[in-house]
Parts: sequence; structure tokens; C-alpha cells
Amino acid sequence: MPQATRDGVSIYYERADSDGDGSAPVVFVQGLGFGRWMWRWQREAVASDYDVVAPDNRGTGRSDVGLPPLVPRLPGKLRALVILKLAGYSIGGLAADLETVLDNAGIYDAHIVGASMGGMIAQRYALEYTRAKSLTLCCTSHGGPDAAPVPDDTQEHMFDTPDGASEREKIRYRMRPAFNERFTNRNPHLMDRIIEWRLEQDASEAAREAQAAAVLNFDVSDRLEGLRVPTLVLHGTNDDVVPVENATLLSEKIPDSRLELVEGGSHLFFIEDDDRVNDHLVAFLDEHD
Repeated sequence: MPQATRDGVSIYYERADSDGDGSAPVVFVQGLGFGRWMWRWQREAVASDYDVVAPDNRGTGRSDVGLPPLVPRLPGKLRALVILKLAGYSIGGLAADLETVLDNAGIYDAHIVGASMGGMIAQRYALEYTRAKSLTLCCTSHGGPDAAPVPDDTQEHMFDTPDGASEREKIRYRMRPAFNERFTNRNPHLMDRIIEWRLEQDASEAAREAQAAAVLNFDVSDRLEGLRVPTLVLHGTNDDVVPVENATLLSEKIPDSRLELVEGGSHLFFIEDDDRVNDHLVAFLDEHD
């Protein structure tokens, strides 16, 4: 089990070597609260030609939470307030975790692929470290006051779950805005599997709140002109979590960027429309390796 340590916090990652010809590895960085499972379709698509590295974000899966010991034991509302004001993570800190992982793995050039919060980590990483060879930014934002915000009803779904709901019911409720309803209705067995993967690999409640604090405080909108790596911006046009307008804002600010919209795609469009997303991703990686 490869692990890297920063500030006493252990960050777990998986590495799968390919039969490729020495191409730069592809590093997948997941979204808020999500485990490594969310990239399984993209990891399979690139695995034959590229080494794959998949870290668990701080507080997720097998990585340490890294919060003061008392904080996770606080009552829910008090804990959320303490984390938001005093103990939350930062996107800069999560990017530093990623740098520690790649240094530990001996990787000096990498294609960084991030979704949602993972896309924010990828942006900050490419701005402050030197190992990014390319960026792929899925369903994400540059943050700050100019970004299109998460709709209020989506925030309520993500953080205000019904009283008395079981863990599985909470997960199902929170995921509703992230998928198109037609997809969930047509794929009940897959949704059940995803819930099991989330129970096994996702962030704890306290860590999820700490990651949310990082997202709320993220803003690189005035720095993206200095981004000097080829960037693919991918977004679904029916994203009810991070509105698609953010993709246009990113592509306008990043000098060497390409915008590809997936018509009708949800926030988790890389699951629903994995074939289309994988085609864009593989073509981009092959072009810039």
C-alpha cells in the first residue's frame, strides 16, 4: 500500500503500471467526498497505454483525516461550524498533498485529471508546482465571486438530508442532483453498486465538511492567465451542481485550453457518458504526451 506523508498525515494512493512506452502517468483527482471508485471508467480507458495514479484525497478512503481529534466527535451542527471557521482543509493544502504523493512515487511529469473539487486541486497544483504536463478539468470552476455558484436547491440536497434516513438513503438523496434522473431510472443496479462503493471508499462526514470548506474558500480566477500547460475543459451542459457557465469562464481565462461540452451531460457525466468523455480524454492525452 503506497503512502506519502505530509505534516504527519498519511495520504494513500494506488499506482497501476501499464504496458505502454514510457508515457507520462495519468493522475486522477476526485471530487468532494468521493472515493477512487468515481474514476473507474476513465482509469480503464487509459490503462493500456498510461500508468495510472489515483490518490485518496485527505480524509477520503484510506488516507488520514488530519483534523484535530476532538472535531469529528462534535455534534453535527457545531462540528460543521467549527470546521468552516477554524479547522477546514484548503485547496492549497490538498494540492500540497498531491505534490507529496507524486514526489513519493518518483513522478516528474504527469497528466493531471480532476473533477469538481479535484479540478480545483488540479488548477492550484499546476499553478504552484512543476510536474503537470497537461490538465483535464471536468465539471469544475475557478472559484471566486465571478464563478457561477452551486444552485441553492442543490446545496440543500447535498448537505441537508432527511431526518431519520439511513446511510444508504442519505447517499442516494445527496446524489440526486449529480445524475440525470433518466439515467438513474434506467440503471438501478449500477446506482446500488455506487452506493456500496461510496459506503466503502468515500470521505467521513467530518472530512467531507472540511473539503467543502476548502471549496468555499477557493479562488484562482485572477491567476489562470499564468497557467502554462495544455488544458482540456470538459463539462456537461445539464450540470445541476457546477453550472456549465463555469466551463466557458475557465476556457476564456486559461491561455492554452480546449473546451468540449457534452450535450445533456450531468455533473457526473464522466460516468453517464463515459464513452464520449473517454474519447475526448484519450485523444487529448495522446496529443500532449
